[in-house]
Amino acid sequence: MKKYLPCIAGVLLGLCFLAASIPVLFNLITIPKMPEGTPAASFMAAFVPTGYVKFVKMFEFTGGILVMIPRLRNLGLLLLGPVIVNIIAFHVLIDDPKHLLNPMLDIIIVCALYLLWDARKKFSGLLN
Repeated sequence: MKKYLPCIAGVLLGLCFLAASIPVLFNLITIPKMPEGTPAASFMAAFVPTGYVKFVKMFEFTGGILVMIPRLRNLGLLLLGPVIVNIIAFHVLIDDPKHLLNPMLDIIIVCALYLLWDARKKFSGLLN
């Protein structure tokens, strides 16, 4: 069972990021407006018109695909790491921290931490 857990976590993490990036990249949905005057609205007002959101969604899409392929999983984690940190920072610093209890965000955090723990020996070379 232990050898299948990284594959399951990689597929779950990849599917979460694909589900979040594909609708935006292919204009299947419009990005919802935030309530006026909130810090989140100011944040999104800066990022949506400039194309920064699409840039981040390209990293999410690429990282989501790579993390599902066992041989490329660590490269996918390297791409998704800064995105995950920014998602958490957005919810803690800008948006309401109670949104951290979002099931999709919880799956992302748990799967990413598990995959990092599972590949800790491979990533240890980056820290030395």
